[in-house]
Amino acid sequence: MDLPIDHFRLLGVSPSADAQGVLRTLQSRLDRVPHGGFTQETLQARADLLRASADLLCDHDRRAAYEAELTGLADTAGSLQPALEIATTRQVGGLLLLMEGGQPLDAFELASRSLQLPQAPTLGSGRETDLTLLAGLSCLEAAKELEEQRRFEAAARTLRQGLQLLQRLGRQPELRETMNARLDRLTPYRVLDLLSRDLAAGTERREGLALLEQLVQRRGGLEGDGDPHFPRQDFQTFFHQIRSFLTVQEQVDLFSRWAASGSEAADFLATIALTASGFAQRKPERIADARNRLQRSGREGVEPLLANLHLLLGEADTARACFDSGASEDLKAWAAAKSDDPLGQLCAYCSDWLVRDVLPGYRDLEAEPDLVAYFSDRDVVAYVEREDQRRGRAYLSAPAAPAAAAPPPFPSFETPGFPPAESFSPVASAPEGFALLSPTGPETDPDDDGELDDEVPLRWPLPPRPWLLAGGAALLLLLAGAWVLRQRQSAPPPPPAPLPAPPAKPPAAKPPAAPAPSPGPAISQSLTPLTSPRPDAAQVRRLLENWLTVKGDVLAGEPMPQGLDRIAREGPVERLASERRSDAAKGQTQRLDVRITDLTLSESGPRRIVAVARLRYSDRRLDDKGTVVETTAPMELRNGYVFGRDGDSWRLVATQSLN
Repeated sequence: MDLPIDHFRLLGVSPSADAQGVLRTLQSRLDRVPHGGFTQETLQARADLLRASADLLCDHDRRAAYEAELTGLADTAGSLQPALEIATTRQVGGLLLLMEGGQPLDAFELASRSLQLPQAPTLGSGRETDLTLLAGLSCLEAAKELEEQRRFEAAARTLRQGLQLLQRLGRQPELRETMNARLDRLTPYRVLDLLSRDLAAGTERREGLALLEQLVQRRGGLEGDGDPHFPRQDFQTFFHQIRSFLTVQEQVDLFSRWAASGSEAADFLATIALTASGFAQRKPERIADARNRLQRSGREGVEPLLANLHLLLGEADTARACFDSGASEDLKAWAAAKSDDPLGQLCAYCSDWLVRDVLPGYRDLEAEPDLVAYFSDRDVVAYVEREDQRRGRAYLSAPAAPAAAAPPPFPSFETPGFPPAESFSPVASAPEGFALLSPTGPETDPDDDGELDDEVPLRWPLPPRPWLLAGGAALLLLLAGAWVLRQRQSAPPPPPAPLPAPPAKPPAAKPPAAPAPSPGPAISQSLTPLTSPRPDAAQVRRLLENWLTVKGDVLAGEPMPQGLDRIAREGPVERLASERRSDAAKGQTQRLDVRITDLTLSESGPRRIVAVARLRYSDRRLDDKGTVVETTAPMELRNGYVFGRDGDSWRLVATQSLN
């Protein structure tokens, strides 16, 4: 057979070694007897090959000819490699020297080939025993060499091949046990190797994920410590590193499965991954899933994190309540130092949390904690609008905030009630501030195309020109304005001002033939829908006057008219019905006196209109006997009204005081 090695490497000497150096090396190699399991025949073949190489290199003429031959091979640009032809009787000894010469992988492959039919030795012979032992030793040595080169998957593949060979032959149980132990020890490194591959390497990444699951199961879960060869601290360091190689969807899937098996740490990590996915990909439904998961966990100290999730879902009132009830005094003091306004404090905490614990640590996410960009996204505002309609909430645009200097970096602090950041979540330094460009005004709105974003009741400031918010403090002030509006909305709304009751009309003569009666209250003339595709201010004003008229009649004790949904969506209608039920329970009615003195359109799109109206308003509250129990003196109000186009009709969506 041909042995892929030259005389210099087989003997272990430098090409520049003289005869004396060659002889000294020869004696040293003969004195170092290899593994004691080899037969004397193999050891003798090894010694004979060493002496043959030394004899050639000590003979001046033969060495010169051999060096010339090596030089000629080198001139072939690597297409030919030096090799030594050895007799079959010396094969195992030659393979043993090949392994000792630093080529264990070649030795393993040649030994494995020699153990295959038709050249396999006789079962139970000394040659079979030596080849099997050599295959096991060279496999372990080759795997070690590959591991040192950080080729962990190649090392594992070599070990698996060695195990299969020895198991088939039923030989070397001690070596097989050593191989299995090495394979187990390699598992974390294999996971890193496979998951660090390109995302296009789907097969390798799936194998890496499967190995990761096996590793976690062997430990008894994320919180387990059932692997004596992989202590908890080392595992947490490894897990912290491995997360950065996983995509956000891979993390959601993995952690959700582990959470279903009862892992609290996995449940928390699934919450974080869902939040990161929802924020970066503008999918608030995922943030809602994260909120629900965190609420179901029943863990203590989660209120500040729930506050962040409620805030990202546009539920500022609930967010503030969670923060106030669960934040520590230190956290409240930290937030208070960021802003004097409650929403500004929530935004500071939420931004810091996104930077430190949520957005880092994913293979496929690159996102900034830009809350303005998030809340300006059409999918986010559409979600908020749907939830507003479903729950009967209504919000308008926040007033523009003055620019302010960028705040100092947010400090790092641990999330209350959860494992330290170094255990399960990476910590990143917080940004020093933001530089955010607001959306353009309606006359320059590039998205004014009839899509869903024209229907959203909550938008950030819409000035006539684009303008720059400099620094994080500006962001906090901007969102603080939204908080003020929402706080006002959370209280029972002041009665919007309907028009004064029209003067009494003389009864009209009845026609000779009356129409057939219809069940329930008749549909009022004021419920005629507005169907113009692009209504002007006068048409919007008439629609608003109709709504205020109907509202005044209902609060005065008239039954809720049929067809009210022609001019208003479910939210305003339900709030009106709720206010009337509250008055009826007290035995009271209201008499409103309201007149629109001015109305302008601050936004006008094919699906959304925002009107700002000035009103002259007063009211009286009467008991069941008609006695006035409370009055409101005449005052000037400034209200905002949002209208959305549903099919061919415009309907009231939301209302808010702008005083």
